[in-house]
Amino acid sequence: MRGQVASGESALLKANQYKKKSQWLDIWRRLRKNKGSMAGLVILVIIVLLAIFADFIFDYDLDVIGLNMARRLQWPSSENLLGTDELGRDMLARVVFGARTSLAIGAVCNLFAFTGGVTLGAIAGFYGGKTDNIIMRFTDIFLAIPGQLLAICIVAALGISTGNLILALSVAFIPGYARVMRGPVLMIRDVEFIEAARAIGARKRTIIMSHVLPNCMAPVIVQAALNMAWMIVMLAGLSFLGLGISPPTPEWGAMLSSSRDFIRDNSYMALFPGIAIMLTVLSLNLLGDGLRDALDPRLK
Repeated sequence: MRGQVASGESALLKANQYKKKSQWLDIWRRLRKNKGSMAGLVILVIIVLLAIFADFIFDYDLDVIGLNMARRLQWPSSENLLGTDELGRDMLARVVFGARTSLAIGAVCNLFAFTGGVTLGAIAGFYGGKTDNIIMRFTDIFLAIPGQLLAICIVAALGISTGNLILALSVAFIPGYARVMRGPVLMIRDVEFIEAARAIGARKRTIIMSHVLPNCMAPVIVQAALNMAWMIVMLAGLSFLGLGISPPTPEWGAMLSSSRDFIRDNSYMALFPGIAIMLTVLSLNLLGDGLRDALDPRLK
């Protein structure tokens, strides 16, 4: 009898795994049909690969932070494809290493904001009542403050450092994640399989982790792709204002800031970091739109 039960549980587990695998394959098939999202994915993959393998393409000490006043402010040429900046540093190398900085900090901030926001949204939606009311009122307070302004205030109050920058960007995006997560949880918390889990004595934490979250992640995944783009823009804005990444570390916003005094005669110094920001944000937005359509069950 025990062997039959064990074999039945094994078959059920395999069936669930196959179902999840087929669902992801269906999502990928729908995503591939969206030409815009695939173009965004290709652009993003290229940028990520350049950021990962930047050390194999350029010498960080020589090309990125090394000073060479003899070749300062040179327009793009065969020797320096994107020209050089006011200190003789290679613009292409700094743009590529700037991708590493922006993507790494954006990914870490997005992970922290995602974790905190999803946790708060799931707790608020599942427990309801006073818990929901308290969490959502605090969320409303933070949402009433523009994210960029909130990040500026946090960095200005705590001091300029990478850790404080990550904290500021993470806190600015947690309320949005909480709001997006709460809605699906409210819709799913009283359906039959949740009631069945309660009936067999499953703990609330187990129900949330095993049953609620897996069925509510689609809109949050889309939000994560779109928020990543906004985080890169906000990071560039803070660095442009002198509240982000400190020189000589390459970062697109800081590069735009340093180009202000030379933009009249050397416009390329602002053009190429701006294009890098534009392409990265565009690719993430295209990918986010494609994911939204692929994960929408009404479009199956």
